[in-house]
Amino acid sequence: MDYFLTDEQKMMIDLARKIAREKIKPVREHYDEKEEFPWPLVEEMAKADLCGVYIPQEYGGFGAGVMGLVLVIEELCKVDGGIALALAATALGTFPILIAANEEQKKKYLPEIAAGKKLAAFGLTEPEAGSDATAMRSHAKKEGDHYILNGTKCFITNAGEADVYTVFAKTNPDRGARGISCFILEKGMPGFEFGKKEKKMGIRASVTRELIFNNCKVPKENLIGKEGHGLIIAQGTLDASRPGVAAQALGIAAGALEEAVDYARTRVQYGQPIASFQGIQHMLADMATEVEAARCLIYQTAKMMDANPGKRTTKESAMSKLYASEVAVRVTTNAVQIFGGYGYIREYPVEKMMRDAKITTLYEGTSQIQKNEIALSLIKESAGKK
Repeated sequence: MDYFLTDEQKMMIDLARKIAREKIKPVREHYDEKEEFPWPLVEEMAKADLCGVYIPQEYGGFGAGVMGLVLVIEELCKVDGGIALALAATALGTFPILIAANEEQKKKYLPEIAAGKKLAAFGLTEPEAGSDATAMRSHAKKEGDHYILNGTKCFITNAGEADVYTVFAKTNPDRGARGISCFILEKGMPGFEFGKKEKKMGIRASVTRELIFNNCKVPKENLIGKEGHGLIIAQGTLDASRPGVAAQALGIAAGALEEAVDYARTRVQYGQPIASFQGIQHMLADMATEVEAARCLIYQTAKMMDANPGKRTTKESAMSKLYASEVAVRVTTNAVQIFGGYGYIREYPVEKMMRDAKITTLYEGTSQIQKNEIALSLIKESAGKK
């Protein structure tokens, strides 16, 4: 479909496609097998100015907004959803700064992130606080010019590799959801350590670790916004970042579809390509339709967000992530089915795509949480009309 993209947007897609096919594709099996963080490929993305596509120009970025991020992530994920996550997870960790930081904080951190010199990470999830962020136990107590932070975060993407961390903790536990605040932490701060590296089913080129805070001293200047505004910042961040996860899912699905079509054209059974069989054709048709429907939903959501900065897009962002992630699971599963026994073998890419797809239904809110968000938004909208 023609989405009437600008010349700048087409240029970003071309750059991302070039890096994905020429730099990432030849080594994606290595990074998946060895579970190494892809620093050489992050450097390639930085050289192409892809790391700052969503960051405003005044801070060294390209200024292409959420739509620019979506386009780049989709293209990279057609080849590898794990390697692209270094960039996508940095965006997640950066959004709290973009949304709520003061000018001094933005000038300090955004230019180096935009240049790809530093990666970022987002510290919200805890062992006892997954879908329910308000159950977090991490706490920060103000003492003089610092906050003393204690607690643990888990399942943090880019942890240990990133230099900048946006971390949430309770500054006033008695106030519940209104007692959570957001801070900028830097790798190397005294009392800030990293836990074990998780071994995962998919996205193995992406690093997932714990964040451990043991009397970590955080300068008061590193508080983002005001005390007690942390949950609002987290919610705004997830509204902004979920289209990025949706784009990751879309890219994985689109890449699997391309592989399935190519394989069906060349794989011969009963004297003819399996693409000539109606059963295979129907599978491909369903896969293509769902991929395009997901793309329409994600692109429109991203455009709406860029056109209305500051407006909450909880429902639309949740719809994008819910639909695209579930499509990714279905499409990659069908791609493996079309490949038959070969689809289950690591020599072919679709088994990895199937493994990578599943996480998109889990992180940044499970599919069930997305449905909760959508339903609550509908109910509020209905109540507001009466």
